[in-house]
Amino acid sequence: MTGSPRLAGRVAIVTGASRGIGLAIAERLVAEGARVCVTARKPEPLEEAAASFPEGSVLTVAGRADDPEHRSEVFSRVLAEWGRLDVLVNNAGINPAYGPLTDLDLDVARKIMEVNVLGTLAWTQEAVPHGVGCVVNVTSVTGDVPSEGIGMYGISKAAVSHLTRTLAAELGPDVRVNAVSPAVIKTRFSRALYEGKEAETVARYPMKRLGAPEDVAGAVAYLVSDDAAWVTGQILTLDGGLLVAGGTA
Repeated sequence: MTGSPRLAGRVAIVTGASRGIGLAIAERLVAEGARVCVTARKPEPLEEAAASFPEGSVLTVAGRADDPEHRSEVFSRVLAEWGRLDVLVNNAGINPAYGPLTDLDLDVARKIMEVNVLGTLAWTQEAVPHGVGCVVNVTSVTGDVPSEGIGMYGISKAAVSHLTRTLAAELGPDVRVNAVSPAVIKTRFSRALYEGKEAETVARYPMKRLGAPEDVAGAVAYLVSDDAAWVTGQILTLDGGLLVAGGTA
């Protein structure tokens, strides 16, 4: 993809961006002219990811997404470096449990909700006073239909979808808030959902392939651009037709 002026001059924060979907989103925003602060828990993978970006286009801040001090550091450094904030992409999320809800440790359930839901809200709360104009949350089709083994993750993502709609209603017209809702994207994070059974998994998708991180990145780039200037409160499903064919992730 060649550079485009669509996001020229804009500044974005992308959480959970050392690999996978988050990294692809950051790469796409930079390719369209934005400068991007990328965050992730571990500094080494984050620095490795940032090495491939054009000089001056990216800022890295390592830390836990649910840590208030980390969030404050991110906003302080972005404003000190670039003097503005236009876009927030809440991509950071966890899924440390697999199995039925009846066996789920409640402390693990709380951690999932803390990072995936309250973390998304907290990042948005801090971004608004700094002038952010567009927020995109990353949710999941597991929030629309139950998916075996990852029930609590799906519950948290259903909450993120409703959080998105509620924030859009509260924050307009100054801030647009939307979400992208992928099915299985071929990343390390989701490999338990397809590894060793990819052909069987792909067969359920009308598009006959799993999603790629770039599929999500393109949708996010649209939602944060002026092409989506009248779009808010929407959950954009990116599933290769899985749900309309009656499938689950």
